[in-house]
This record gives sequence, structure tokens and C-alpha cells, in this order.
Amino acid sequence: MRKFVWNGAKAAIDLAALSFATALSIAICSDGVWPGAAPYGAVAVAVAAQFGLLSAFGVLRCPWGYTAFREIVRLFVALFCAAALLALAWLVSIPGTGVEGLLLAPDAIFVDFALAFVGLAGARGAKRILTERLDRARRQASPLVPTMLVGAELVGMMIAREIGNRPDLGIDPVGFLDDDPLKEGQTIHGVPVRGSTRDLVAQCLRHGAKQVLITDSRLARRDIRRIAQACEQAGIEAKIVPGIFEIVGWRANLSRIRKVAIEDLLGREPVVLDDDAIAEDLRDRVVLVTGAGGSIGSELCRQICRIGPKKLLLVEQAEGALFQIHRELIASFPDLQIVPCIADVCDGERVSSIFRTHGPEAVFHAAAHKHVPMMEWNPGEAIKNNVGGTRTVADLAHAFEARQFVMISTDKAVNPTSVMGASKRLAEIYVQALSQRSRTRFVTVRFGNVLGSAGSVIPIFQEQIAKGGPVTVTHPEMRRYFMTIPEACQLVLEAGSMGKGGEIFVLDMGHPVKIVDLARDLISLSGFKPDEDIEIAFTGIRPGEKLYEELSAEAEGVDKTRHPKIYIGRLRPPAWEDVAKELTALRAFADRHGPAEVRARLCELIPEYRPVTVDGRAGGASAEGEAPNEVSGEAAVGGDADRQQTAGERAAAAGELATAG
Repeated sequence: MRKFVWNGAKAAIDLAALSFATALSIAICSDGVWPGAAPYGAVAVAVAAQFGLLSAFGVLRCPWGYTAFREIVRLFVALFCAAALLALAWLVSIPGTGVEGLLLAPDAIFVDFALAFVGLAGARGAKRILTERLDRARRQASPLVPTMLVGAELVGMMIAREIGNRPDLGIDPVGFLDDDPLKEGQTIHGVPVRGSTRDLVAQCLRHGAKQVLITDSRLARRDIRRIAQACEQAGIEAKIVPGIFEIVGWRANLSRIRKVAIEDLLGREPVVLDDDAIAEDLRDRVVLVTGAGGSIGSELCRQICRIGPKKLLLVEQAEGALFQIHRELIASFPDLQIVPCIADVCDGERVSSIFRTHGPEAVFHAAAHKHVPMMEWNPGEAIKNNVGGTRTVADLAHAFEARQFVMISTDKAVNPTSVMGASKRLAEIYVQALSQRSRTRFVTVRFGNVLGSAGSVIPIFQEQIAKGGPVTVTHPEMRRYFMTIPEACQLVLEAGSMGKGGEIFVLDMGHPVKIVDLARDLISLSGFKPDEDIEIAFTGIRPGEKLYEELSAEAEGVDKTRHPKIYIGRLRPPAWEDVAKELTALRAFADRHGPAEVRARLCELIPEYRPVTVDGRAGGASAEGEAPNEVSGEAAVGGDADRQQTAGERAAAAGELATAG
């Protein structure tokens, strides 16, 4: 009710200001004398034109208390267009018809434009001044936390300005620290640059800072690690503003300030994208994402929404997950058409109806069964969903002539040792085979260890820390490659934009990270001391497990692309007719036989597949600092009982990894 009243009051003020400006302009242009024939009709027409264009340009929706330069520019343009429209009406009016009595003369139009702009801009400026004064009064009445800001680049400047406008954040910026010596001594939005990050502790103590806010997560990870460690030693809380994707419309989203997380300390530089190519590929198009409620699927949806598609279709089997991501997206992107579709990708009729109704032009297929141990126990379901579901969606993308189809795969499809990996390898083969006979651009994107969801290594470590330890790691030299979910999705979009059809793209996962270092960092970020408060226990390498993963980007036969973190390989796939026949027979076989028979059949279809079991149990990752590889990107830390390879086997793996033809 309060919002309705305030919006009505703003509209009334605007109408009154426009009416007064128009009447005053008529009087001014009549030598200060109101015309004998009261020109109320001309006033009404001018005000209606101005108010209508203000509404069309979105000026009436802008909050007065936070009016900025761009809102004033929009106001100017709307009033200028209204003046131009009135002038055009005057020029084309026919004398003697009485129409000229409803129109302003050219000189009055110019004066009216100037007066209306001053009046409306003045009202908004006065409201902003009043709002800022009230904010300052509230700021003085509430306690503020002295905060040192790290990073005086563009994002840091935006954040300093936002802090000045948001006293409710409870932040009192006492200074900037930046490693650029040219910035020292400058003042940015009232916040002085006091020195470099090497003097962080001394500057915080000198100026009474109780917390440090890293204003740009694009800072090199090694620098974030150094700053976090310095803050920990000095007993100062370190926080960070999430990445650039959470800064929309050149306003920082400071409501999402958080503590430094393990993802910030992975020791890799940020991913740089070809935004223009991605935007050209997806903007103003109908995009469909399967598995939209999953870790990778939901993040893909967020990033696609920022590009501005014509329509986004969320295809998800789990009602609860679909409800959550749909609610989040419509709140963040209210002007976007987002359609939630409950559907099982194995249900051909249902998925076909979605294609028929909406005609998606780009399809991102992230739906699949992803947990390695579960698929070992239920291989028939892996075949049904990972292979059959992919085939269903791919066939429909081909039938309805979608522009592109991007399949999210996993590094477990390379020399698979698990049913999940073998099922994804079969899906890759089918997608490649189908691409040979389709106008749709079919591409596959592979990556492995991605942090961030239930079942991945971080939640397991956190659970162990919450119980007081120990945190279990298999070996002190165990190393793995990691990537965050947003980074993986960015590279998926990039690879999808550069694909021509039939490629398997392999993502460079960065530098390897010791699992024990990951454990120590997480213990420290949880407020404990490694090996003192929380013990780290080494449980021993499991049978067949490797200490080091082989970086796929270095494998023989993998070619570089224009993106330094995306590699590509091409091998000619089998004929589609042969693949389709085999998969149809496999689906029927899986429905009639048990797990052992299904695994044996997979061995026949995929010669490089070698199923591994441990102590008679279905092979899969344990919770000892490891997590199951998931097709949505949540990969096992340490792998799923990866077999040791001879030199000959590694060479074969290199060729297979290139595109696994």
C-alpha cells in the first residue's frame, strides 16, 4: 500500500511539474500575458506527450532517492523526443482546421522542454539529497565496522561509491590498499589510497581496521591467499565481494559480501572470455537447458540469462530443484521470459512437446545420473538416462533443426573405469555420430574436478571439520586439478560458441593442487589450526589410484583453440546407423539383465572400458577427502579407482582423449 501511494505521489508531482512548465512557457512566449483564449487543450496535449514518453523510456520507474547521471540523461532524452514530436505535429498541422489550437508554437515548445527538464530533474535531485542526509543520520546512529578495502581498480571504485550510498551495510571504509604505486595518495569517492597490500597488517593496525574487504575477486589467487593468511595471523576478518558476474548494470551487489572461501585460494588466474562471440551466439534466441536444477545446469542458466536470450527453457525432472532455480531467475531477471518445464529427458513424448511448443535454437544438455557409486549399483539406469536421455534430446535437436547442441561430459569418459564414465563415453560417441548427418552443430565439452555441490570434496571436508576431525586424505602427495562451477560454465559457453560440429572440447583445469593443502586451507578458513585443532589423517592410496592426474590439454593429438583454456580434438566417429543399432540393442539388454552382464556388455562396446571393484564392492570414490565424479561437473577428488597406465596405455589414452573417436 505504501509503495502504491508513493508511486501515485511521484506521478502527481511529475504531472503538476509538466503542467506548470507548459503553462509558464505559453505565458513567457506571450510576453507574460496569458492568451485570451485559454489554451488548456494545448497544455493537455503537451503534458500527455511528455508523460507518455517518460513512461516509455522507463523514467517513471527509476527510484528518486538514488537518481544518478544516467537517469538524468534518460529524462533529458525522453523530454527531447516529446519536444520533437510536438514540433513535428506543428509542422504537419493544416491551418484553419483548429488543430493548431491544440498545439504549442515552436518557441513555446523549446521553453517548455527546458522548464520541464529543470523541474523534473530538480524534484529528483532534491529527493536524492534528502535521502542521503537521512542515510548519514542513520549511519551516525548505528555502529560501523572500520574496513580496509583491497583493490582500487574499477570494481573497487564502484564498491567504494556503493558503500557511501549504503549505510545499512555497516561499513566504514578507512582506506584503500593497492599494489599500483601510482595510486598511492589518491582519494577515490572519499576513500584515501594508503599503500600497498604488503603493508596490510601495519595499515590496518594504524587506522583501526577490524576487517579487510577484497573488493575484486579477479585478483590473482596467490594474492588472495597471501592477504587471507596475513589477516588470519593478525586476527583480522577477511571478506570478499564475489566475481564480476554479480556486478550488473555497473552497480556492485554488496548484499553478497562473504568470507573468503576455498574457491578463492585455488591458485589459478581468472578465466577471460570472448563475451562478444558468446553473446552473438545466444542473445535473442530460444535456449533450452536440461538438468537446469543441478549444479552446472543452474549456473549455466544464470550466465545465459545475463546474455539476454529471447526465452530460456528450464528442463528438470526434480520439481523442488526446478522451483528453486526458477524462483531465483525470475527475481533476478524479471524482464526475461523463463519457462519451467518438468520433464524426464528419457520421456520422448514430453520432451518432444517442449521442442514443438517452443522451438529451442540452442540446447545445453547437462541432465544425467552423475554419482559414480550409484551407477555401479544401477548400471541399467545409467544406460537409460545418460545414454538414452542424451539420445532423445539430441535426436529432437536434430529433428527440430536447433542451431546447436552442447553436451556436458566428464573426464571419466576417458579410458572409463566406471559405469558412469562408460555411459558418458557412449553418449559422446552417439552425439559425434549424429553430427555427421545433421545441420545442428553438435559439440561435447569435457571437464573433471569441479567444486561446489553436495558430494564434492569441500562439503566432505567441512562435515569432517564440523565433527572435530580428522580430515582424511589418501596420500600427502595426492594432487588434482580443480575448477569452480562458474568458471566451468563460462568455458562451456565459450566452447559452444566456437564449435562447428562434431568436436569434443577439453577444458584446461589449471595447475594441480595438493589435496592436503586444500584440507589445510579449509581448516584455516573454518577458524582452526591444521594439525593442532583438527588432525589430518592419511589413509593410504586405494587400489589402482594415481597420485597425479594427467592433464588432458597436454595429451598427444589435442589441438589448441583461440581460447587458451580450451583444447579440441577431432576423430572420425563410427557411422550413425551402426551406433544407433548398438545403442538400441544395449537399452533392451540393460532392461533384461543384471549389473554384471551390463558391465560385460559395455566392455564389448567400449574396448578401453575396464571396470574396477574394490574388495568385492562396486567401484566408486570414498569420503576420504574425495567425492564422486558427477556429470554435472562434480568430479571425484583422486578419481574413481583410476588404473595405473603403462607408457603404451598412456599413448592410447592421449589419442582417445583428443576426441575419443
